[in-house]
Amino acid sequence: MSPPARGGQWRIEVNRRVCAGAGLCLGTAPGLMRLDTGRGRPVHDLIAPDDAVADAAEVCPTQAITVRDAATGEVLAPLSR
Repeated sequence: MSPPARGGQWRIEVNRRVCAGAGLCLGTAPGLMRLDTGRGRPVHDLIAPDDAVADAAEVCPTQAITVRDAATGEVLAPLSR
């Protein structure tokens, strides 16, 4: 389940030491995530709110992706943290 869309921007963070390069984020958030040297990386660090990137954080098998409200730093996804 995705967080509610909010105004402002979201920051996408990927812990590349934890990322296994499974690529689920690419299929879940096409155009927002990419693989770089076998590890996930956001195409842009700051984005307009987009449920697809929140979903990518939720499905990441290693929980390497964190989505935050860019203004407050509040973790928006994954919700399981």
